[in-house]
Amino acid sequence: MVVRQHRCGGGALAVCALAVAGVMAMGSGCSGARGDGAAGERAVVRDGPAGTPAAVVRRAAEELAGAGSAETRTSMETAAGGTRVTIRGQGAYDFRRQLGRIKVVLPKDAAGADEHRPITELLAPGALYMKNRGAGVPDGKWVRIDTTALEDGNLVTGGVTDPTASAELLRGADDVTYVGRTELAGVAVRHYRGTADIGRAARAASPSSRGALAAAAEGFSTDAVPFDVYLDDEGLLRKVRHRFTFATEGPAVAVVSTMLLYGFGVPVSVELPPETDLYTGRVQQGGDGPEAP
Repeated sequence: MVVRQHRCGGGALAVCALAVAGVMAMGSGCSGARGDGAAGERAVVRDGPAGTPAAVVRRAAEELAGAGSAETRTSMETAAGGTRVTIRGQGAYDFRRQLGRIKVVLPKDAAGADEHRPITELLAPGALYMKNRGAGVPDGKWVRIDTTALEDGNLVTGGVTDPTASAELLRGADDVTYVGRTELAGVAVRHYRGTADIGRAARAASPSSRGALAAAAEGFSTDAVPFDVYLDDEGLLRKVRHRFTFATEGPAVAVVSTMLLYGFGVPVSVELPPETDLYTGRVQQGGDGPEAP
């Protein structure tokens, strides 16, 4: 199975970079639903939506747009040298407008200090806004990142994979296997496993998502991202887990990004900050780390 390689570069103000740095420092200084068996690869799902497993999974983004909105819980786990660091988030997302608000909680740093203040992230087409970014950003100010300029298209940079990007990435699903039926929080779901081709997903993505995914297709050295996805009987995405791998100056770092969706139809209010509330100075990577322009 091919996993995607991403090299850390210009995203120095990334939330995920803080966790990666912690993983590397600790390494040098010192869950999920049950499965119910496997069916043959590319087998037709007899008790679920029509079509091959790949076709069913590729429709996930369209089904979410039809549902409108949902609450979400996220986690992003980095691992290197046997050390794991997890970033967690919780919020709500509007799939029709592709706008969301997620509160992201960073773990304790490598030195065992108190946890960082939660970071508020606003997700919008082509942009990521972060408040309480810290490391030189004045209180009350927002940092805006152009996600189409990021090497990974914000698949891991913000510590949260944008919910639309998580679903749109499945448009590139291939080699999909129907694993079986299970339950998530009392909801019957169907479990599928496969790989997603980022280049193919970018070409099939909605116009507002295409730029970020195209950037990711250019920024990673291979195109395959392994995933596990859970869809309910209406075809709505309830859980997806993507597995990324990228290289740093030291050992390769694995990143597992998981998104849970529930409370479909919930009202979502997102107001993007005005230009006067944006911080345009230099941002440190974290603590005493290097600064980013």
